[in-house]
Amino acid sequence: MLGTIGFGGPAAHIAMMQNEVVHKRKWIDEQHFLDLIGATNLIPGPNSTEMAIHIGRERAGWKGLIVAGLCFILPAILITGVFAAFYKKYGQLPEIQSFIYGIKPAIIAVIIAAVYPLARKSFKSVELGIIGIMSLVFCLSGVNEIYVLFGTGFFTMALTALRNRKKNLVHIFSPLSLLGTGILSTGSFGLFFTFLKIGAVLYGSGYVLFAFLDTELVAKGIISRQQLIDAIAVGQLTPGPVFSSATFIGYQINNAAGALAATIGIFLPAFLFVALLNPLVRRLRNSRLLSVFLDGVNVASIAIIADICLKMGKDALIDWRSVVIAAISLAIVFGFKKINTALVVLCSSVLGYLLTFL
Repeated sequence: MLGTIGFGGPAAHIAMMQNEVVHKRKWIDEQHFLDLIGATNLIPGPNSTEMAIHIGRERAGWKGLIVAGLCFILPAILITGVFAAFYKKYGQLPEIQSFIYGIKPAIIAVIIAAVYPLARKSFKSVELGIIGIMSLVFCLSGVNEIYVLFGTGFFTMALTALRNRKKNLVHIFSPLSLLGTGILSTGSFGLFFTFLKIGAVLYGSGYVLFAFLDTELVAKGIISRQQLIDAIAVGQLTPGPVFSSATFIGYQINNAAGALAATIGIFLPAFLFVALLNPLVRRLRNSRLLSVFLDGVNVASIAIIADICLKMGKDALIDWRSVVIAAISLAIVFGFKKINTALVVLCSSVLGYLLTFL
């Protein structure tokens, strides 16, 4: 059910889950639910999807883990697949382009609104603010996002160790970070491993996904930035996790086979990480080392999203009409926070169509 009606992003999804499994069904107590939320922040991947998988594991073991995860993501994947098929066939028609014109600036506003609370929470100190600015400079210089994320996390850990005058710094090394410079094949296997890599290392907001895709796909000429923006729009218009945009992108690259490969690749790490982490939730809850690492990862995530917003802005804000749509969208998402972002995107699409007649 939640996968079918779950609009509004991860925060809304988790709030719906809390109401359903804690208050209504009483499957999990409040404290343990909060512990599970904390656990999802310790691992890469889509937080709301991982919460659904955690809840399934708690309720019905391994079978519950698989069933809950699949039921949460399948509605979004199926709806996104339909959008992807129609888009690939009709997306370049002038009539459709008029509607898409209004989506582009609205998406930037939606991303900014979604990231703003994360930014306020992430920049806990002046030091983290400086580290965030440094991360943004690296992003603008073209440094791979994976290196920025892990590098910032390790750098923050090193500063903490030095501040505490510890003689020995614990070294954490992730071989997955070496995958950042891999060569992408547009075949199904290439798509699978590319999205598997992203799903395995992606911390922070789900919108960081699009920064990775910008580097992996747009910069290499495999898809256009317009297609990336449209994928974000579809992710907003459909229920469930925004990671379902991977289905849309995979379809544009290699039809149904590409959609399937990209979808499995992006979501598989979430199932594996939760399966490994769930039995250890209570031990990891108070880990200072992981907490410091994630502080660095979070500020780097903000920097990466800022970088992609700047790039999208260059493509989207091309005339007074697009600026007006962006300004109105920003006013709505910040002034009326209870309005669903899918409605904002839809209304901006109609507004874009109407303004093209002026």
